[in-house]
Amino acid sequence: MIKKEDWFTIPNILSYLRIAMIPLYVYLYISAETIEQYYRAAGVLVLSGITDSLDGIIARKTGQITNLGKALDPLADKLTQIAVVGAMLVDRPYIFPLLALFIVKELYLLISNVLLLRKDIFMDGAMWFGKLATAFFYISMLGLVALPHLDQNVSIVIININILLQIVAFLGYGRWFIKKFKNHKETNK
Repeated sequence: MIKKEDWFTIPNILSYLRIAMIPLYVYLYISAETIEQYYRAAGVLVLSGITDSLDGIIARKTGQITNLGKALDPLADKLTQIAVVGAMLVDRPYIFPLLALFIVKELYLLISNVLLLRKDIFMDGAMWFGKLATAFFYISMLGLVALPHLDQNVSIVIININILLQIVAFLGYGRWFIKKFKNHKETNK
């Protein structure tokens, strides 16, 4: 249940801020022509990452963990990730497989989470393989944004490592969801 006061906690406000930064990032990246302009887009990503870290720290330290925040934080993460990859399609069309994988993976996770929520089963935070994939994603994408003229072969290697880590995360979460569905089915026979 989401309470009225949950809408205005500091961690949730930081998540709103991250979501609001997405169009700014996309605009800065797509319109960038000089290295300084790419640095500005990278700066927005850095600021987004800082607010992401702060919202979790503040929520835990101040006891402001809310059901809204549990949904809002990963939503801000996923929207940011899709925006970063989507904007890169402009000058790196070979990034499309990563974007397609993100969309399929996130739709699967969304549908699975909704189905589990209907059974009162909750995923309590990201798992190690999801955290690893996300950390590598942000570090490597920040590098690609800040270095727009990086050799295409190097960019492709970085993108392929991201694809591999996203597949590992997808399979790991998929296994977790299947296990939860089976356990629920067995206990409700």
